[in-house]
Amino acid sequence: MTHVLLDADDRRFQAEVQDFMARELAPRAGAIEREDDWEAVKAVARLLGEAGWLRLMFPDLYRGWLAKPGLTHATLLSEEAARVSYAFETTIATALSCAVPLYRHALPAVRERFLEAIVAGRAVGAICVTEPDAGSDTARLATRISRDGAGGWVVDGLKRYISNASVADVYIVYGVSDPAAAPGRGLSAVVVPAGTQGLSFPRRYSFMGRRGCVVGEVALEGCRVPADHMLGEPGQGQRIMAGMFNFERVILGGSGLGVARDAFEIARRHAQTRVAFGEPLGRKQLIWSQIAEMSWRIDAAELLTYRAAKQYDAGLAGKALAKPAAMAKLVATETAVYCADRTVQILGGDGITREFGKAEQLYRDARALPIVGGTSEMARYLIASADLPDIKPNL
Repeated sequence: MTHVLLDADDRRFQAEVQDFMARELAPRAGAIEREDDWEAVKAVARLLGEAGWLRLMFPDLYRGWLAKPGLTHATLLSEEAARVSYAFETTIATALSCAVPLYRHALPAVRERFLEAIVAGRAVGAICVTEPDAGSDTARLATRISRDGAGGWVVDGLKRYISNASVADVYIVYGVSDPAAAPGRGLSAVVVPAGTQGLSFPRRYSFMGRRGCVVGEVALEGCRVPADHMLGEPGQGQRIMAGMFNFERVILGGSGLGVARDAFEIARRHAQTRVAFGEPLGRKQLIWSQIAEMSWRIDAAELLTYRAAKQYDAGLAGKALAKPAAMAKLVATETAVYCADRTVQILGGDGITREFGKAEQLYRDARALPIVGGTSEMARYLIASADLPDIKPNL
């Protein structure tokens, strides 16, 4: 960490989080990876809530020593968690991505009912956007949110690749509430509590990496929720979603940094201790050049990620934040993939063997990062759109 963008309080907070992760998460990380141990994930989440660190995005709810808690600190939390267990970090990042729109857009009674449980670590949330025919192209969402006869809302649709599906306590569901509106313009977001009649989970997915986090399908068939479970006003779903994605992309920058740093340390240690052809492996040009590239890529990702986090905390939002958030997500997640790949190569046989360390797990975990939360291709589109304001780049 170069500390160019982080002040003394930020660094003190990071050190506290590192100690926490070493004490509470590291001893459980093996069970999360090998045994898919959801109870271990929930246990650490509860401890994070007790520490007050799930309140970092909400200054009026935070009770810790930080004078100005914010996204910078949530990103540091994400980085240090992902450095130990990216599967665990995914669950927490998803819960926070659910908590932010609840905090900003829910009516007071709904906010009080669901938000406090999430930030206290007693509950987790889920965000339901992706569908069989709609990923980054949210204009193709088929889920319908319509009025019922009693003034509430009825939700019908199928969502997939939903983190925390079946284990979440509350689901924020995006869908079309005005079919007559232009594509992408008639979207709304509603809160659907776990246990709602018509809510089911047809499938849980098995991934190559991120073992231990729960991802699956969410089916909604005639799910009825009260009128006050709408976030914001009907038709504001696109704006709410955009704000959530800006937050999520910066957090994913922290995730990418954590995975990249973990891989880099493994490669760095190996390059200094493994002897090949009579000298340390790191003296070979083909090896030290890869170590150097990992190092500068990590520094670049760090600068972009914490620049975006600081800009968010300074009040930058909306379209103005879209480009720096996309840059942070793009560079940090692609860096994680590069570092994980090169680490496996530098370790050779040990890199692809589970019995000799964590490198093969990082290789599997990292590959999800340029896809989740918006693909690298979508990030490039957002960057180009900001740089080419007089034309609209064609997706």
